[in-house]
Amino acid sequence: MHLFAGSSHPALAKKLAQELKIPLGKVLLKAFSCGERYVKYLESVRGKDVYILQTATLEPDVCLIELYLMCQAARLSFAKSVHVVFPHFAYARQDRVAEPREPISAKLIAHLLEESGADHVITLDLHSAQIQGFFSIPVDSLDARPIFAHYFKSKNLANPVVVSPDAGGAKRAKKFADMIGADLAIMHKGRPQHQKAEIIEVVGDIEGHTCILFDDMIDTGGSLVSAAQALRKRGANANVYAAATHAIFSGNAIANLKAAKFKEVVVTDSVPVNKKAFPGLKILPIAPMLAEVIRHIELGESVTDIYKK
Repeated sequence: MHLFAGSSHPALAKKLAQELKIPLGKVLLKAFSCGERYVKYLESVRGKDVYILQTATLEPDVCLIELYLMCQAARLSFAKSVHVVFPHFAYARQDRVAEPREPISAKLIAHLLEESGADHVITLDLHSAQIQGFFSIPVDSLDARPIFAHYFKSKNLANPVVVSPDAGGAKRAKKFADMIGADLAIMHKGRPQHQKAEIIEVVGDIEGHTCILFDDMIDTGGSLVSAAQALRKRGANANVYAAATHAIFSGNAIANLKAAKFKEVVVTDSVPVNKKAFPGLKILPIAPMLAEVIRHIELGESVTDIYKK
């Protein structure tokens, strides 16, 4: 097994290599003056199981083309298998034709990964489960809920309620609520335009409860600000928590999250995050889970069994 990493998340690559107790493979990654990317493995991968770690950051297109080139370079260098470890799947929100004449971008990303030479994809908390169906190669879509559940159980919160920011995330929030023994509430919101949200109603008993807003990602944070205001307006405990797997934090996200005055904003390190971005930010590591999954794959053991531990 050889582990290589793109340029998207050096800190996570280092942690994963430490968890696996293997050295990080040597690969040359650079950009020409015209902006084109260049990739070259600096060690043989012939006959090896190659794992490539890359994640979608605030430069998703750069991350993707670098990943495609790494996959093809491994395939052309006679790698036995190419496993892509892609914690934050780029373009995951564009998983259907929501408006006339739109592309299904997530499906295109899946096809391009296959065409570049990937044999298997490991990802974390896809925006929608249907994205797995865009692939004709195996996909392990991992679940970060156990990581969050372990953290929030240790806090012994009084009267916790898990709140889904929208109806689409209700199933995800319900599973998390069951894991920590909390009730569930669901918000109904409208989107007058991209990255703008308006909370219309909250379904569920939240008065006097400690609310945990639970989602798969935080982008600009605008939805969470509106959600926190709506919860407090309807009598929730002032200590509102936000939890999401992917901390994208684009645009005015940091300012928005500061203004929302959450007790804590709990995320994972699936994308690079400055742990000092704002007070109350808590970052949970995913490297132990990724390493355990990779070990199970290498031994031909069930990945599902990891969640039973």
